[in-house]
Amino acid sequence: MTKLFTCLLTVALLALASSLASAHDPSSLQDFCVAVNNSNSAVFVNGKFCKDPKLTTADDFFLPGLDVPRSTSNQVGSNVTLINVDKFPGLNTLGIALARVDYAPYGLNPPHIHPRATEIQTVIEGTLLVGFVTSNPDNRFITKVLNKGDVFVFPMGLIHFQFNIGETNALAFSSLSSQNPGVITIANATFGSNPSINPDVLAKAFQLDKSVVNYLQQKFSVQ
Repeated sequence: MTKLFTCLLTVALLALASSLASAHDPSSLQDFCVAVNNSNSAVFVNGKFCKDPKLTTADDFFLPGLDVPRSTSNQVGSNVTLINVDKFPGLNTLGIALARVDYAPYGLNPPHIHPRATEIQTVIEGTLLVGFVTSNPDNRFITKVLNKGDVFVFPMGLIHFQFNIGETNALAFSSLSSQNPGVITIANATFGSNPSINPDVLAKAFQLDKSVVNYLQQKFSVQ
């Protein structure tokens, strides 16, 4: 009986580990699945209808234009151009996305998380101060200054940022381990949610005066 219990417990733990390890984009069961809006003669896979593989062309796997600089004329001085499955249907079921990130001098890609993806970033031009914070209870701050050609990885689900500490524009490209990595910008989500979070909650959580919370909610709600 003890051996049987041990065996069953082992199987249960392995099943749990397998389910946790699969908490990301599912593996594809075919070579590709180009997303298509028309459901006629299509197959529904991973949230999108698949184009008939026999009708795919090179254009389904091609996207031009990432060489064009993006405007950084905004409050944070950065611009993220995310290429996910919604913009590039050929990514469907392939478990990957790409982002071009432009930074003005002293521009910031503010603290945020990707709930469904690890990010690996390569600096093309400029100098970036980057970092992420580990989960509770340690909350360790892991940080590094990156120069042209340097690569840094941000683990899935952890708060991270990039800050251009140079006096010239900076450029980086990131790969993300999901066709739809998602993004939650911490300040915007916390103080700009719709509807707003009760200011008493935020005042106590951040140990702020309620008037400060009200100001921040007004500021982020109009962005």
